[in-house]
Amino acid sequence: MTVLWWVSVVALAGWVWLAGCHGGFWRTDQRLPRGGAEPSRWPEVVAVVPARDEAGVLPLSLPTLLAQEYPGRARVVLVDDHSTDGTAELARALTTGAGLELEVTTPPPLPAGWTGKLWALRHGVERAGDAEWLLLTDADIAHRPGSLRELVAAGEAHGLDLVSQMARLRVASGWERLIVPAFVYFFAQLYPFRRSNRPTCRTAAAAGGCSLVRRRALERAGGVAAIRGAVIDDVSLARAVKRTGGRTWLGLADRVDSVRPYPGLSPLWRMVSRSAYAQLRYSPALLLGTVLGLTLIYLVPPAAAVTGLLTGAWWTAGAGLAAWAVMAGTFAPMLRHYGRPMVEAALLPFTALLYLLMTVDSAVQHWRGRGAAWKGRTYPHPRRADRTRRTV
Repeated sequence: MTVLWWVSVVALAGWVWLAGCHGGFWRTDQRLPRGGAEPSRWPEVVAVVPARDEAGVLPLSLPTLLAQEYPGRARVVLVDDHSTDGTAELARALTTGAGLELEVTTPPPLPAGWTGKLWALRHGVERAGDAEWLLLTDADIAHRPGSLRELVAAGEAHGLDLVSQMARLRVASGWERLIVPAFVYFFAQLYPFRRSNRPTCRTAAAAGGCSLVRRRALERAGGVAAIRGAVIDDVSLARAVKRTGGRTWLGLADRVDSVRPYPGLSPLWRMVSRSAYAQLRYSPALLLGTVLGLTLIYLVPPAAAVTGLLTGAWWTAGAGLAAWAVMAGTFAPMLRHYGRPMVEAALLPFTALLYLLMTVDSAVQHWRGRGAAWKGRTYPHPRRADRTRRTV
């Protein structure tokens, strides 16, 4: 037997384990909890929307939030994070005929040690006053009718402290169709939703585009300041809430959509690479392990299948095809969620190769001192930033 055969067998064993023992990460049945009586008193909710240069998407998102019909008191605080494209003026203009009250505010200048989004969220949370629930939602997120009411009802009925939904992302362009379903699939592989939703499990995750959090749970976790430097703020928030005794829930959204377009590969590449190395805790060892793991699990099966078929090494081809089939089978439910044809599941190894390259690029950018760049700001490696502050 060749080395490639042995490696393909290991890959197949890995896929059998992932499919059967990794928290059912590939399943798409984690949806907003239903059932239970509606609250006898609907608590006050304030939606906090951090926005930096978002004039291009606000007309598609903000009106849907302002139009929410909610039985209790609810309002929206849009935090204009020093935009240069007229975001604040546009937001005020979009309030014509709106249902919910809108406040547009600007935070003080960004201090050292904070990411821009979290500094804006902190300011918005302060402006929210004593509201019992805070809906932390991005400026590119559109909420279908009844979304806010359903979120609060789920949180109240099931005793949750953080209710988060993974918004349905756009799959209009060719690159979006190739990369977006895999993005959600890989996220679920890192943080299996079922495990995250289990109170006794250490896994914790959330989706930053739509997270409803109890004010007292956020305060118990140390407030937004507790995660002030986090690039991956949604997962950090979920961990902080769960670590301090809160109950968290994460699932796929049916009534929450992202309206941000990614027409080409370049913006999708930036979306992934800006935080990929942060996800690995800036560790070269974890980066090496990730590259080797992605290669073994996603790239070896098609390589073994094709090589085996071309050379007549049928056992190698069989092991590679079997691993590839299990891989495609676990990806099929996510493609179905996004309304994509099942044949696209066979392209997952190519998409995984792109993600591998994005992750390596993310590390290279950090090693060059560029950190996570977003909206005109660059966040350096945390330890490098600490050294800089100590020498100033």
